[in-house]
Amino acid sequence: MDLETFSPGSGLLEPRAALRSDAPALDLNGTWRFRLSPTANVPDDFAQPAFDDAGWDELPVPSHWNLHGHGAPAYTNVDFPIPVDPPRVPDENPTGDYRRVFDLPEGWTGGRLRFEGADSFARVWLNGHELGFWTGSRLPAEFDAGPYLRPGRNVLAVRVHQWSAASYLEDQDMWWLPGIFRDVTLTRSTADVFVRASYADGRGTLSFEGSGTLSVPELGVADLAPGAEVTLEAEPWTAETPRLYDAVLTLPEETVRLRVGFRTVSIVDGVLLANGRPLLFKGVNRHEFHPESGRAVTYETMREDVLLMKRHNVNAVRTSHYPPHPDFLDLCDELGLWVIDECDLETHGFGMIGWRGNPTDDPRYAGALLDRMRRMVERDKNHPSIIMWSLGNEAGVGRNLAVMSDWTRERDPSRPIHYEGDRSCAHTDVYSRMYASHAEVELIGRQEEAPLDDPELDARRRGMPFMQCEYAHAMGNGPGGLAEYQELFEKYPRLAGGFIWEWIDHGLAHPEYEYAYGGDYGEPVHDSNFVIDGLVFPDRTPSPGLIDLKKVYEPVRFEFGDGVVHVVNGHGFADLSHLEFLATVEADGETVAEHRLTVPAEGGEVKLPAAPGPDSGSEVWLTVRAVLAADQPWAGAGHEVAWGQALLSQPAGETVEAVEGAPAAWSAGLVRDGGEISVGSVGGSAFDLETGRLVRLFGVEVEGPRLGLWRAPTDNDTYGGLAGKWRGIGLHRLTHRVDEVEIGDALTVRTRVAPAATDLGLRATYTWTASDGGLELTLDVEPEGDWADPIPRLGLDMTLPAGAVEHVTWFGRGPGEAYPDTGMAARVGRWRASLDELQTPYVFPQENGHRADVRWADLGAFTVRGFPAFGLTARPWSAFDLDRARHRPDLVPGGRVHLGLDLAQQGIGTATCGPGALPAYDLRAGRVTFRLRFEPS
Repeated sequence: MDLETFSPGSGLLEPRAALRSDAPALDLNGTWRFRLSPTANVPDDFAQPAFDDAGWDELPVPSHWNLHGHGAPAYTNVDFPIPVDPPRVPDENPTGDYRRVFDLPEGWTGGRLRFEGADSFARVWLNGHELGFWTGSRLPAEFDAGPYLRPGRNVLAVRVHQWSAASYLEDQDMWWLPGIFRDVTLTRSTADVFVRASYADGRGTLSFEGSGTLSVPELGVADLAPGAEVTLEAEPWTAETPRLYDAVLTLPEETVRLRVGFRTVSIVDGVLLANGRPLLFKGVNRHEFHPESGRAVTYETMREDVLLMKRHNVNAVRTSHYPPHPDFLDLCDELGLWVIDECDLETHGFGMIGWRGNPTDDPRYAGALLDRMRRMVERDKNHPSIIMWSLGNEAGVGRNLAVMSDWTRERDPSRPIHYEGDRSCAHTDVYSRMYASHAEVELIGRQEEAPLDDPELDARRRGMPFMQCEYAHAMGNGPGGLAEYQELFEKYPRLAGGFIWEWIDHGLAHPEYEYAYGGDYGEPVHDSNFVIDGLVFPDRTPSPGLIDLKKVYEPVRFEFGDGVVHVVNGHGFADLSHLEFLATVEADGETVAEHRLTVPAEGGEVKLPAAPGPDSGSEVWLTVRAVLAADQPWAGAGHEVAWGQALLSQPAGETVEAVEGAPAAWSAGLVRDGGEISVGSVGGSAFDLETGRLVRLFGVEVEGPRLGLWRAPTDNDTYGGLAGKWRGIGLHRLTHRVDEVEIGDALTVRTRVAPAATDLGLRATYTWTASDGGLELTLDVEPEGDWADPIPRLGLDMTLPAGAVEHVTWFGRGPGEAYPDTGMAARVGRWRASLDELQTPYVFPQENGHRADVRWADLGAFTVRGFPAFGLTARPWSAFDLDRARHRPDLVPGGRVHLGLDLAQQGIGTATCGPGALPAYDLRAGRVTFRLRFEPS
């Protein structure tokens, strides 16, 4: 077989819709016999029914063979792991042979063999007769099995090659995982239908193409003929209100059941509309992935994804970068998600060679690209959730885009066409970009973007809606800047929102590393942990990024005034009648009052119940929450959809200005005791006489606190270049010099903190006082030299013996981590967490776990208060241990607990792919004062 053919297949039946039919079908999933060969040069005698496969292994189908001990996975983002020489492929071409014996039920006649997906070139035999071959890994293929079926025993044989000419079309950012990874079925269904259900002016219009008759009993539609059209009273389908009607297609040999949703997608004056209303994507990009089975995902996994998305206010999915399993689209129809269905096409690796030989512009590949588009559209055409077709991803530009686009427009003019890779938008209906900065998005929203060279194309593009098909790269800690993007999307009607990259970390379960990424299987070409870039961890635990995204995507907003809250309905298609609203008043994190609010369905101003009177000793906050009033298909009653907070009163004097006063005098004298200075009024506390450093605090041995600038770089720090600058300066290897220890009314320690090989430094003066049984520290920092770049953090580092901190209770923002441009989901309250719970287990270890705006924290060993509020980290390992680690198991608790008490942190940004932190979140070295008070717990 010529693996270097440009043909997409042979012997294939015409593509048709994925349908649920009552026609007889045999599920051929299960245990198959399997043999792996290192090359494609293997005899095909295995396809003969009499072939003895007793010595072969067993392999489940669906699956990927290299996740079952046959070879190893490999990950690349852009680069091809084979030489770029289309259509040629290497001699080293892993080839999997599959055999499945099945019994045909008595009386069975005819039938089709249907494969939902195999990567990447598959050849099929039935009872020794070759049926044909196909490419297009994530697309279905059907063969006529009828002439070759036998009563009783039948033998199905499939040969799958990893590399072929089609591999050059499948350079998506994911693991290279060959094999039969989707369902295999023998079916007697031959039905095909294209239901067209539009909605306008409060009414639905229904027609269909195909054979048979269509009935929708709930709407009183019976025996509708092909081509006939009926307009009727119907409720519209939207992602917020996914109203479906059960329909039945009756054919002579079978009955097909499908669900119909009435909706219309249009573009008017550059605004994307659904059912005549503006449509704003609050979306995610979703690869199919499971840490143990790769892209062979179960229905339960797909449903879990959709439920998690709905529960986190996600309303849209881009199926990056291929059509998903058809069951996923059924779930999107049922539970409500807008979908951009993307063709199985990416040629990104050609960009590394200047796009020379790119299949997108190679006429020899035109048939294959058109075939992929046809098979996607025909399979998925009946899903109301799909509101846009995408030609593919990162495939450059070329004449074959026109071939794909022209056919799609003719076949289905009801859906706009998307493609990001051609800035001219010559073949699309929307203007799509990846990772455009906030500033550029605003220009586009105002239609003031840089013009195209062609005035006609420029004018056409300016009349298009704009969307970010990828933005806010969710790799590791982050992404930052989500709220600022969302503000722009909601401000300008032209902006149709966007899709976060991406849904899940593609970490493969690994016995040593817990989760593996690129390079962990010895791949000579790989992209390291760039595949670990999701909003959920591999086990589908939400990351802090997803928790933040839920807050940013909230469909309800709260605007607080004097005694009132204005509730703003941000839904596009639903009112607020499905929600109830709860108000809670807390003083220093303790609940003092609770109320249920009556909010009109359309939203509006609501008078708040009287709050407790001001208390000069308490910080009082009002929290209003919107929760589901009753069970929904995607979450139970009481599920929180949105929330807002307002400060009602705060303690007098505990403000930033409080640090400007002179320190209080010692309430008792200092005592020199050998090499230490003990504090008479603060039992169990002492300083080193020579360095002035605190060595015991309330009987606990401590090291520090001393000024720290370093944090274990985040992925965004690393890929954005900041981490390299920090290491270049030497911020990870600071030296601390004590210039003076002065004992008087206070203990004053003057130091200089600086890296080697530079004149940059920081003057740090520690002033210690004691009062009311506690110790107070005022830290004054003054930079020296030209600090051109942002610094990682500015804070104090301390260590305590292991076991000194087991739980932390704090009053501040929580319960999760927060950084200057993240943590939108962190609300003010009183929180408690164990030391383990304070860590965020990113697959690739990095800075994490920072709790923000902490007023006070009880660490068990002592309590610390900040003026102003501070940032807190508490870890069983140091920032340097975190920096050295490459996988979660590398982090092993040591003999100390490491505390970070931070005045400020550098922003996170999304520079792994996209812009870094916005200037407002850059941490610049400057003159600052920071005050902490330590008290016994």
